[in-house]
Amino acid sequence: MRRLTLDNDGNLKIYSFHSRGNKWAVVWQAVQEVCTIHGSCGPNAICMNNGSSSSYCVCPPGFKRSIDEEKTCQRKIPLANPRNTKFLRLDYVNFTGGSNQTNQNIRNFAMCESRCLNHPSCLGFSFKYDGKGYCVLQLDRLLFGYWSPGTDAAMFLRVDKSETDVSKFIGMTSLLKTSCPARISLPLPPVESTTTRRNIAVICALFAAELISGVVFIWAFLKKYVKYRDMARTLGLELLPAGGPKRFTYAELKTATNDFSNAIGKGGFGDVYRGELPDHRIVAVKCLKNVKSGDSEFWAEVTIIARMHHLNLVRLWGFCAEKGQRILVYEYVPNGSLDKYLFPVGRVRYSGNEVEMGPVDGQKPILEWSIRYRIALGVARAIAYLHEECLEWVLHCDIKPENILLGDDFCPKISDFGLAKLRKKEDMVSMSHIRGTRGYMAPEWVKMDQISPKADVYSFGMVLLEIVSGVRNYEVQGSLIDSEDWYFPRWAFDKVFKEIKVEDILDRQIKHCYDSKLHFDMVDRMVKTALWCLQDRPENRPSMGKVAKMLEGTVEITEPKKPTIFFLGDDS
Repeated sequence: MRRLTLDNDGNLKIYSFHSRGNKWAVVWQAVQEVCTIHGSCGPNAICMNNGSSSSYCVCPPGFKRSIDEEKTCQRKIPLANPRNTKFLRLDYVNFTGGSNQTNQNIRNFAMCESRCLNHPSCLGFSFKYDGKGYCVLQLDRLLFGYWSPGTDAAMFLRVDKSETDVSKFIGMTSLLKTSCPARISLPLPPVESTTTRRNIAVICALFAAELISGVVFIWAFLKKYVKYRDMARTLGLELLPAGGPKRFTYAELKTATNDFSNAIGKGGFGDVYRGELPDHRIVAVKCLKNVKSGDSEFWAEVTIIARMHHLNLVRLWGFCAEKGQRILVYEYVPNGSLDKYLFPVGRVRYSGNEVEMGPVDGQKPILEWSIRYRIALGVARAIAYLHEECLEWVLHCDIKPENILLGDDFCPKISDFGLAKLRKKEDMVSMSHIRGTRGYMAPEWVKMDQISPKADVYSFGMVLLEIVSGVRNYEVQGSLIDSEDWYFPRWAFDKVFKEIKVEDILDRQIKHCYDSKLHFDMVDRMVKTALWCLQDRPENRPSMGKVAKMLEGTVEITEPKKPTIFFLGDDS
């Protein structure tokens, strides 16, 4: 009798029941080294294998167990001055989670060490020399640490110079000097003085026969492998991780989109076309521009994006990586993007106390208050999922109405998430240029400060005000503009907290539907939450998880500080 179980440690195991011992025993498990499972230990802790199916967590030198959280470590001495630090070497240790920065073609150990010393957020680095050089900086957080003899690089952990805990870590940690470790000479094998020439000849003959047999076997295997690999590529069935996205050929997508003739959108990452698969599924096909050329790196990032499942995220179904083409295949969201509903042709513009109306696009219905609230809440929950619930937290970097699609029953779905990592390195030099969208960029983009999830919070706050007002934050006109440095959030703050006239902010197209008894609490929460998101300093903005709770009404919303800066980003 056997059973397949997904255990609490995240490992998939097969148990076999032994009647003699009257107990279940593990006979197979998907991950042999249990410490390589994400989340085995908390931040700063290192997972150690304790047999084939169990593990325990230890703290590296300079750290101690955290009182608040189990399996978590904290520094004994904080890194107050980045220059007043040293490194400890941890052999066979690797941290695979958190933010990291891979620096290729660094052939010198000292250069890798210098990169880490000069980076204020660097907590340590890994280095190995494999003919090209491989240097990885660990930034901000140390997550998913584990010790394994199979790890071919050493981890150099950054600690304060005053740290006195320099004890060996499992007998393999030592203070790091600035020079590269000395080369280790392997001992020569002992000479067999009693081996006769006949024995040597027999051994050599047997070895030659085994070698020839092995070469023939490998040749036959590779020949068959290449045959089936080419067949798989032709059919679009290249092997990918279980449950991963489907790989399409370029010819398949060219046929599905009628030679890419039906364009339905354009964006910073590329053009989008409507297509139909042979199974009659309607898809949105995005042809990416300026992406990384490496197939394995592209596949890895695409697989990560495809594993992000949330009701309010557009689902990735497949991809194409062929002949220099980089294409993503998404589910088709029928009702288009939010901007078409908030800012239709002939949209309302403020002009004093008058409302200027043009020929409104009759194909797009006007969104009532309850739908706008559901859209805002769904988008907030999706961004919170990207920031706080994924294995690798994801910054969207371009939250705006054009990237919020509306599905059946106007259920919102965020698009273009996770694509920033696919850009070429030369395109990542000026982040404000590649990701900036006028009116939605947080101040830290232009200041070239460190970008955090709070940049997405700022962009969401601006979108939230637009959902309520039905007007672009940089298109308000007329006598409402008191000065040249007029700023939309500051004007909204005065209306809510000084004049106590929330209704002055409301979309004029549906203001007649506004019922203070039914809608006041809903609209008031949306506007006040938006003003908290639009705080000038990132540390004053709430997390997206808290933003969702503020919109739900499960936490109290206090009065925020009045936004003081005037900021409009450049178009990209």
